[in-house]
Amino acid sequence: MHNVVIIGSGPAGLTAAVYTARANLSPLMIEGSQAGGQLTLTTDVENFPGFPQGIMGPQLIQDMRAQAERFGTAFQTADVTKVDLSRRPFAVTINDEETIQARSLIISTGASANLLGLDSESRLLGHGVSTCATCDGFFFRGQPIVVIGGGDSAMEEATFLTKFASQVTIIHRRDKLRASKIMQDKAMKNDKITFRWNSMVEEVLGDDVVTGLRLRDAVTGDTATLDCKGVFVAIGHTPNTQLFTGQIDTDANGYIQTSHGTATNVPGVFAAGDVQDPHYRQAITAAGTGCMAAMDAERFLEAEG
Repeated sequence: MHNVVIIGSGPAGLTAAVYTARANLSPLMIEGSQAGGQLTLTTDVENFPGFPQGIMGPQLIQDMRAQAERFGTAFQTADVTKVDLSRRPFAVTINDEETIQARSLIISTGASANLLGLDSESRLLGHGVSTCATCDGFFFRGQPIVVIGGGDSAMEEATFLTKFASQVTIIHRRDKLRASKIMQDKAMKNDKITFRWNSMVEEVLGDDVVTGLRLRDAVTGDTATLDCKGVFVAIGHTPNTQLFTGQIDTDANGYIQTSHGTATNVPGVFAAGDVQDPHYRQAITAAGTGCMAAMDAERFLEAEG
């Protein structure tokens, strides 16, 4: 029996671990077989407060984990394969083998950026390929950048990147955008933004860093190369909520719905970080909601006696 079980080990989960451990709740964190979340795929992090020279994403996660461990957090490197929230204590099954019980549960499983699925894309992720303009746009000052996508997120990222780039090219596989009219107009009126319509990315070019893209015309089938230094994939995110389908209220896109802080519709279950945040998706906002979830869980347990 555990007072608090935390599922997920990114900034939200690790911050929740620090706070619940310091409250003498002896939390157990199940950190997954790929621990650390999206920060482990990030190179330089320059916008996390407290690091004036920046810090590498994996190092930030390592430091946060060490801090949580210092205060007494227990860690288990395994995958949660099933949860039962129909009764308390909650049942959490690990690797389809071991089942543990929890008086309260903090879900911080994050969201995964949707990618194109190219080998070259995954190879150069963090070396010119990015899924976060706010995180990485600064590194491409004065250079040509590509944004892939046709929705509001792509228009927003492209507009933001014009602050840094010499030119932003939006690549879309169709001849019209899915973005809202206001976001389309904003992008189309920006002198730094151009569009490549009916274009699909076949390969991200470059050995160690991105040097360009190979594109295929969806209408003619012709191929062409486009020189660029940065590629921002903006085709959406998928919250990692499959474990909780049918047990916790989610919005139309699968993000966990919370109220009064981080509380879900199931008493004793709290959600923090990108798994419940479709808007900001920053390490610092995730850490903030991790703090909130820990305090909410502590108050819940106190009220339960």
